[in-house]
Amino acid sequence: MSWNSFGRVFRFTTWGESHGLAIGAVVDGCPPGIALSEADIQPWLDKRRPGQSRFTTQRQEPDHVRILSGVFEGRTTGTPISLMIDNVDQRSKDYSEVAQAYRPGHADYAYDAKYGLRDPRGGGRSSARETASRVAAGAVARLIIPQVQIRAWVEAIGGDPIDAQAFDDAQIDANPFFCPDAAAAVRWETLVDRARKAGSSLGAVLTCEATGVPAGWGAPLYAKLDAELAAAAMSINAVKGVEIGAGFAAAANSGEGNADPMRPGAGGPAFLSNHAGGIAGGIATGQPIRLRVAFKPTSSILTPVETISRDGEATTIATKGRHDPCVGIRGVPVVEAMMALVLADQALLHRAQCG
Repeated sequence: MSWNSFGRVFRFTTWGESHGLAIGAVVDGCPPGIALSEADIQPWLDKRRPGQSRFTTQRQEPDHVRILSGVFEGRTTGTPISLMIDNVDQRSKDYSEVAQAYRPGHADYAYDAKYGLRDPRGGGRSSARETASRVAAGAVARLIIPQVQIRAWVEAIGGDPIDAQAFDDAQIDANPFFCPDAAAAVRWETLVDRARKAGSSLGAVLTCEATGVPAGWGAPLYAKLDAELAAAAMSINAVKGVEIGAGFAAAANSGEGNADPMRPGAGGPAFLSNHAGGIAGGIATGQPIRLRVAFKPTSSILTPVETISRDGEATTIATKGRHDPCVGIRGVPVVEAMMALVLADQALLHRAQCG
């Protein structure tokens, strides 16, 4: 299976399956001399870790990371950094029916059509379990760009949005939904509980913002910062839509309405709006970079759905096991990680070309 790597100068490769012995990542291109230990990575994995509330999968994985290479006496050496996370709570027997029939909405049929075989245990490489490796790699990326602050939150679940006027940054880490609106978080408890008890699932919309990105990062045409971010976000399991800045809303705006007017400012332009999401011509403008990501409902559900068997016979399937009733909730640290990975790569690319 090819294409398990992402990035140009700062590059990472993930490995492992949902129900294998372990998963992990190899980070290549990290500059030498950066202080790095497991303690720099673990807090980000803890944000993504399953089983922390009734609103996520009850699979109990401690997600303890080990650094196997690329660090000596507490600092990066410039050689590949190998990160490993053990799988300790697999229940492969829950997937006996999945081995015989395809889950609609999941990657089962597509993998089978491409490779002629697949790992049905939790979906193998197509499982959201793989994203733990990305979060570990993203923690290393954050150390490359300490001047950048990255923050993501859930903006809507099941079509129920937050009240933008009630946005409170302190609320994001105060509830199990990474929700900046306390009232919406209360509503979502009922919404997600109802879906979970019905054996169904819900989609979600996330927003991720990076501040402190200097003007100039990115490149024209084929290495556009927004294109790299879109590719990074779309590579995440269950993501089906991406917007930069105003996104699709820009199509309903006028030229003057969508423009981001500039006035003289201290050390550069002072922008009066940010419809562009902090990127123009594929290059950062110095404004906050804003990314919105749409997660589809989890495809593994208890509700019976029509499908076909591997032999092409009509059947139905209800997926047993432990699954997120809204996979977008735990997508918050994953989207943050992909933002960090892209920005670290672009920072090194900018330094390579512009010094």
